[in-house]
Amino acid sequence: MSTKVLIADDDAQLVRALAVTLTARGYDVVTARDGRAALDVVITERPDLVLLDLGMPRLDGIGVLEGLRAWTQVPVLVLSGRTDSSDKVDALDAGADDYVTKPFQMDELLARLRALGRRRVTTLDEAPTIAIGDLSVDLVAKQVTQREGPAIRLTPTEWRLLEVLVTNPDRLMTREMLLTEVWGPSHGNDSGYLRLYMAQLRRKLEPDPANPRYLRTESGMGYRFSPNPS
Repeated sequence: MSTKVLIADDDAQLVRALAVTLTARGYDVVTARDGRAALDVVITERPDLVLLDLGMPRLDGIGVLEGLRAWTQVPVLVLSGRTDSSDKVDALDAGADDYVTKPFQMDELLARLRALGRRRVTTLDEAPTIAIGDLSVDLVAKQVTQREGPAIRLTPTEWRLLEVLVTNPDRLMTREMLLTEVWGPSHGNDSGYLRLYMAQLRRKLEPDPANPRYLRTESGMGYRFSPNPS
C-alpha cells in the first residue's frame, strides 16, 4: 500500500514539481493551495505524511499545525523559505516534526520523508473527533453527537463556524478572521452575522448558553474555543 503525502503550498510550480517527483517514487500525492484547504484535505484524505509551507493564504502554516495537533499526530515536514531560527522554533513548538528550508536538495527531502514515514503513527485510522463537554464533534462525518441521544442538527453555516473554531483550539479568532473564513472576504465587517450564529451555536452546544464555557467571547476582539476550560 502506497504512502499518501499531502503537499500544502501556494507555489503552484513547486507543487507540480514535488507531485511529479513523489508520484514517480511510488507516493500517492494529494495537494492543497491554502491553509484551510490543507486542514480539510487531512480530514477527508487522511494522508500518512504532510509537506507544509508556512506562508499560505487563508490560514498560515502555524495555524494549520495548531489545528492538526488538536486531533492527530500525522508527521509534518515544514518546507519554508523562512531561514530565521525563530521561525523554525515556532514551527517545531507548534508540532512540526522536521523543517527544511527552500531551496532544498530533492535527495535530502526524500530521505527526510522516508525517515518520517518510518515513524508515522496510526491515529488517523480513527475518525478525528473533538470533545465539547459531553458532545463529540466528528470532523469527517461533519456532525455533533451527544453521549446519549441523537445528533445535534446544525445548519451549514453553523457547522462551518464551529469547524473553524474547534480546529484552532485555544487560539483567539478575531471577528474579521471568522467572518472571512465563514462568509467570505466581502463580509469582513458584518459582525451582526457572527453574533447571531455564535448565539445559535451556544444554544445548541453549551450547557449554559448565557455563560459559555467552550465557545468564549474575547471582549472587543473575537472568540476562542477552549476545549479544557478552567
